[in-house]
Amino acid sequence: MSSAIIQMLDTLVEHRDRLAGTSMREQFETNPARFNEMSVQLGDLIFDYSKNHIDDAALRDLLKLAEHAELAEKRQAMFSGQKINSTENRAVLHTALRNRSGKTVLVDGEDVIPQVDAELTRMEAFSEQVRNGSYKPSGKPITDVVNIGIGGSDLGPKMAVEALSPYADGPRSHFVSNVDGADLADTLEHLNAETTLFIIASKTFTTRETMTNANSARKWVEATVGEKVGEHFCALSTNLEKTGKFGISEERTLGFWDWVGGRYSVWSAIGLSVMLAIGADRFDEFLDGALAADKHFQEAGFDKNIPVLMALLGVWHRNIFGFAAHALLPYDNRLASLPRWLQQLDMESNGKSVMLDGVSVSIDTGPVIFGEPGTNGQHAFYQLIHQGTEIIPCDFLVAALGHEPELDEHHKILLANCLAQSEALMRGRTLKEAEGNPHRVFEGNRPSNTFLYRKLDPKTLGMLMAMYEHKIFVQGVLWNINSFDQWGVELGKELAGDIEKVMDANDNTGANNASTKGLLDAAAKFR
Repeated sequence: MSSAIIQMLDTLVEHRDRLAGTSMREQFETNPARFNEMSVQLGDLIFDYSKNHIDDAALRDLLKLAEHAELAEKRQAMFSGQKINSTENRAVLHTALRNRSGKTVLVDGEDVIPQVDAELTRMEAFSEQVRNGSYKPSGKPITDVVNIGIGGSDLGPKMAVEALSPYADGPRSHFVSNVDGADLADTLEHLNAETTLFIIASKTFTTRETMTNANSARKWVEATVGEKVGEHFCALSTNLEKTGKFGISEERTLGFWDWVGGRYSVWSAIGLSVMLAIGADRFDEFLDGALAADKHFQEAGFDKNIPVLMALLGVWHRNIFGFAAHALLPYDNRLASLPRWLQQLDMESNGKSVMLDGVSVSIDTGPVIFGEPGTNGQHAFYQLIHQGTEIIPCDFLVAALGHEPELDEHHKILLANCLAQSEALMRGRTLKEAEGNPHRVFEGNRPSNTFLYRKLDPKTLGMLMAMYEHKIFVQGVLWNINSFDQWGVELGKELAGDIEKVMDANDNTGANNASTKGLLDAAAKFR
């Protein structure tokens, strides 16, 4: 990290100390236009960041931080297909998957957009066959689709299918990710093998958890349909040799590219389960929402750029105030999986301690992400957020309209609760207002952002997800780390393989340490 950026961080600390003399409540009281000045609207989406302990002077220096980090140049490098994933020598082009403009994007001198369009066309054709009932591997239409994947091959598609359930008019959707046999068994218990289609989502077709589940699912189907078993499976993979051995034809194998990271892959063939649920037209709207966010990120000035502002405020909280966690609080029950999706996106991307040049970072990077839908979270962990000793910045997300007009009273209560929680965090309650009871005092000055949108539809969901993707990228630039590798997950995988070999040999003396040996001995007795 350059000395200029370190110096700018020192300047931001001075802003923090200066602002300690005033509260957010006072900032709102002295500036009635604060919301208008500190909110950005893009279509039917509003991002309100006025409830952060910041003012124009501090914000100006935060924006300078983005300029000194050469964010504009690095943003262009990503969108143009340069190999910004330096540790794996790969381009980072999930944005190309929703490039609806047809603009050329080159990787190693080749335009990848025709490949993207061709694969999307194949997805649409297969999806339509399944949805209209003409695909009948055992003589009956498909009623249920089971996506078997893990990480980015599960979290994004599952979250999107749940979020867009009001638009679902295809086969029922199910997701299996955990190698724990209970996950697969509980899913299969109520399904009919003759009317079930499995999606095996693994780029290499070697992911241990995914292939263990896939092989068990294959045995389950084969017991009912016999030699037609392969026709009940399709693959999202680039390993045609292995998919062929599994019994899946090339016609039912959809691919993607090494410039698509797993946690950024829902826009690719990995999103087949989403398309099967809501149809190709709605999936196109989903892509259009992401494209709208892409254009906004590329074209809006930093001071009106939602992902840039999200990222800078995150740096303000993480590095200037030292806040170690961030809560994602969707006031929409159908976004229950959004916090888990963002956990992977953020913590796998920016949970790094080494900079691009291989030198250890000198400041903190990614925060701990957690969350739960409102209003349930209010009765779980909001006590700590409001009155705990640690300050936890929050993102609130809420729609102006629900999908159930006959239950609009419910939505009015939901919306009121969302707005009330962010207001309570901001304004707090003084000892006088608490009538002298210290237990009822709220410190206030606890920061939050709010996303308000008209309705959670495919376009809005695509826009929200892409905004968070770009926020992660910007923070990676500011911290000078690679947001697109994940070497931290490798060692545990390797050690698990070693332990499996020890277990297969029935000789626990080969364990790497006394703790593992002792636990294996105990497990063997239990088993």
